[in-house]
Amino acid sequence: MKTALTNLIKFLAFAGVGVTILYLVYQQQEANYLAKCAADGTAEADCSLMDKLIADFRGLNYWWILMVMVTFSLSNLSRAIRWGMLLQPLSHRPRLVNTYATVIIGYLANMFLPRIGEVVRGATLSRYEKIPVEKVMGTIVLDRLMDVLFLLLFVGLAFVLEFDVLRGFLEENLPEDFSWYRFFQSPLFLGLFAVGLLGLGLLYAFRQRVQQSAFYRKITDLLRGFAEGLRTIRQLEKPGLILLHSANVWLMYYLMNYLCFFAFAPTAHLSPGAGQMVLIIGAYGIVLTSPGGKGSYHRLAIQDLALYGIDSDDAFSFANIAYVTIQIVYNFLIGVLCFLLIGWLNRRYVPPVTPQNDSNEALATN
Repeated sequence: MKTALTNLIKFLAFAGVGVTILYLVYQQQEANYLAKCAADGTAEADCSLMDKLIADFRGLNYWWILMVMVTFSLSNLSRAIRWGMLLQPLSHRPRLVNTYATVIIGYLANMFLPRIGEVVRGATLSRYEKIPVEKVMGTIVLDRLMDVLFLLLFVGLAFVLEFDVLRGFLEENLPEDFSWYRFFQSPLFLGLFAVGLLGLGLLYAFRQRVQQSAFYRKITDLLRGFAEGLRTIRQLEKPGLILLHSANVWLMYYLMNYLCFFAFAPTAHLSPGAGQMVLIIGAYGIVLTSPGGKGSYHRLAIQDLALYGIDSDDAFSFANIAYVTIQIVYNFLIGVLCFLLIGWLNRRYVPPVTPQNDSNEALATN
């Protein structure tokens, strides 16, 4: 009961942040739209941002929206295959339908609490494949490390191909007097640094008592499972194929953003480089504190597209088009479908038992 109440409070807090950001973005865009209408001589009664948004959705080329969903599906398929390959050195060969469904269920969970999706997808796969959950989480850590490496690769390409645009974005969003040197000298940073040192000192001073606690033993067991999952990288049967799937995950992410341009007339002329910038900056917006990037994605996408000459009202429409297509239509609806069907799909499924996982099977039954 206490855990459920804590999770509910977390959900309401994060959801409140997301809704607040989205509301503020909408209010700002509505004010800008009214000012634009006034400059054009359009009566305020005939000027509604919501009406424009609805009209923009009706005017979409839904063929391109379908292509966006196809590319996102291919990205998720590569992610699911890669995850299954990461588990093979641990003597587990999960079914593709289970790795795919749990990936989507993880995306669904992220819409409610940031980053909780990694825990949810790991626990769900552990339940149906009878794999110790700490081993599953170790492979998820490796999975995410690969994502970080490829994201950094895309950021590097953006610096080369879109350097002027990226510099303009940073100059627009950082304060004019911003300095990393002054930041590290600020009271906030120094205070956090002091608290961190104090915490480490207390842990060291009471290390024997801490090591005897049940919490410490639970953490060390979990870290051992993580380490075993991470060690699978040395035992991968087809590392080249895993790298290929990793590249495809991000290639499809890129195409997902770029193809969405063609669905909306005001963005149909944008260059492939613009698609890369939307991918990078949009990814940053998705992983901010609001669940699923509500509001934060919209704000950053608007600022990014402004660098390519897209009016803020059209950029707001595009942000909503992309967000609704991926987060609402795909991640929510398909995620709920996977959540409802995964039990039925596994009703007669018995994971193959190997000498390595037989002794730990009981740990993963729930």
